[in-house]
Amino acid sequence: MSQHSSYSEQGRCVAIERLPKRQRQQRLVKIIDDNPFVTDQELTRQLKVSIQTIRLDRMELGIPELRERMKLMAERSYDQVKSLPLDEVIGEVVDLQLDKSGISIFEIREEHVFSRNHIARGHHIFAQANSLAVAVINDAIALTASADLRFVRPVNLGEKCIAKAYVQSGAARKGKARVEVLTYVGEEMVFQGNFVIYRSDGEEHDEGGLDHANRD
Repeated sequence: MSQHSSYSEQGRCVAIERLPKRQRQQRLVKIIDDNPFVTDQELTRQLKVSIQTIRLDRMELGIPELRERMKLMAERSYDQVKSLPLDEVIGEVVDLQLDKSGISIFEIREEHVFSRNHIARGHHIFAQANSLAVAVINDAIALTASADLRFVRPVNLGEKCIAKAYVQSGAARKGKARVEVLTYVGEEMVFQGNFVIYRSDGEEHDEGGLDHANRD
């Protein structure tokens, strides 16, 4: 049976329907499986419980906190980057399958924003996406040939940008690969870029690409 509690919103009482513990924990596991980069704050919003409850649930289920999950994923991914030095990748690469897909996280700090409004400068958002599009290519030399960009909404100080790159299947021809990068803050897309990446080997890599329907 569902449980109910309430909280005050501008002087009025608002009822919240809560899931039983077992169902809540099952849903928590699914949410984190679908998006390993979800924050505890976002989990509290989705599951309608306190952050203390989220932390206790994670402890019971043996799920590490976000920072540790990022660290574990990064340890599996860094040694695979071939096309540029790691210190030239903007953001932290936390998942990478060469010629298939990649994920990086970039936190917007003071040095990345306009001082008057604390909105991120667009070239930082682009740089994260562009460097990930290059990093996902399985080649020692990979350069951006062209890019079609769309900034969906401004990104603010303190927000974490999660960029997801997808090498398009059947799109690698004559030494070039097409890579789409979608950047999210939480569940909201903030940037979309379609990149044509020059690769030095000149070979086709159709077998590595991902179809649009196979994305997370």
